[in-house]
Amino acid sequence: MTLSTLRVAIVGAGPAGIYAGNLLAQSVDALRRAEGPASIDAVEIDLFESLPAPYGLIRYGVAPDHPRIKGIVTSLHEMLDAFPEPGAARRTIRFIGNVEVGRDIALDELRERYHGVILATGALRDATLDIPGVDLPGSYGAADFVAWYDGHPDVPRTWPLEAASVAVIGNGNVALDVARVLAKHAVDLRTTEVPDNVLAGLESSAVTDVHVFGRRGPADIKFTPIELRELGEVRDVDIVLYDEDFEGVDPTAAPNNQLKVMLRTLNSWRGRPSTGASRRLHLHFWHAPIEITGDDRVDGVRFARTAPDATGTPVPTGEVRDYDVQAVYRAIGYYGTRVEGADFDERRGVVPNVEGRVIGQPGLYATGWIKRGPVGLIGHTKSDALETVGHLLADAQSGVLTDAAAPGSLGGSQGDVLDLLDDRETAYTTWDGWQALDAHERALGENHEHVRERVKVVARDEQVEISRPGVLTR
Repeated sequence: MTLSTLRVAIVGAGPAGIYAGNLLAQSVDALRRAEGPASIDAVEIDLFESLPAPYGLIRYGVAPDHPRIKGIVTSLHEMLDAFPEPGAARRTIRFIGNVEVGRDIALDELRERYHGVILATGALRDATLDIPGVDLPGSYGAADFVAWYDGHPDVPRTWPLEAASVAVIGNGNVALDVARVLAKHAVDLRTTEVPDNVLAGLESSAVTDVHVFGRRGPADIKFTPIELRELGEVRDVDIVLYDEDFEGVDPTAAPNNQLKVMLRTLNSWRGRPSTGASRRLHLHFWHAPIEITGDDRVDGVRFARTAPDATGTPVPTGEVRDYDVQAVYRAIGYYGTRVEGADFDERRGVVPNVEGRVIGQPGLYATGWIKRGPVGLIGHTKSDALETVGHLLADAQSGVLTDAAAPGSLGGSQGDVLDLLDDRETAYTTWDGWQALDAHERALGENHEHVRERVKVVARDEQVEISRPGVLTR
């Protein structure tokens, strides 16, 4: 049995969710051209987001001084703003923001109204670092700090930046972002979209030294070349490396060109003389954290010096080193965001699935980091979504989705989901609302004393009021 109109809800409007919606619409168009009247004739997609604005990790998880992110946002915007081409299957993609599934509407209520539901909630929390002292004041999760400097509406407006020496634990791009923002002078962020409260906080920062620690060696870094290059371009910051960390490292033996480029970059920095910069950014390798020290708050970090065993795995050498720091940022990875009503693998932080089909829950799917864990770049998200969407369409064509649920179409027995949200007086936002908020933020940027592309509105209620004037006071 083939559905004439396929209705799908996607939970999460970050890259994973937007790619899934766009690929689903394109795939239905391709089916219709190939199979004619026997195929799915139309697709209706509702994209649910817990925040008032779309784009997820791109808006709230990437450092504001990454100009290439603008191109990604433009691409995502075009996907949501596009109209069907002539002759294409009839389709709609609606953005429904400021709605948290599990709080404002249950997952089961979505499954009653849609043939399929795709979870694309990503991973917003920090992974756990299980060492003594991790809960001391002055020990922070990198995800929380990133959310602060990106103007996430659900975190405090201020951040303690009294520490002169700071440790960042991790060897991935998030660790570099955190280290760069901490080391960078606030004046050099004035032209970005960093919120004014963040700029004021960074201007009062006491930091002089940022230490980045990885438990593996230089040949095992998880950075990308562009992230590493940006680190070396920060004004009035000296990069400090340690020759002992590079013993036996041969850049020409690197297994891929990306790593060769990064090792050449690191080696070029080793030969740089000190410029006497006011801030220093230290890169340490072969350090595994074993304790965050301090009585009432962080006063240092203790590391086991590591070295590779016969398989290349870093193992302790028996040497222990202590570093005096007043703050620690843990950037060792993210952990998936649970959706109430869906099974969850506590160990891996994902929804249990096989190639995007959620195990034991027909009609429920997953894509992005909630599907495969917080690994890979945005480019991986596209192929990930394509796999999930392919299985959803196969299930729609085989009759699995019509057997799994009996959703009502718009105006049908279940009614439009917006009617349900209106009945509950949920202050949801829409695509038109996002365009109003986007225009407002751009206007703030144009009129700012330091002209910017935009100035983010931080407060959730303010975002909602700009998006849907009066909805909070009805």
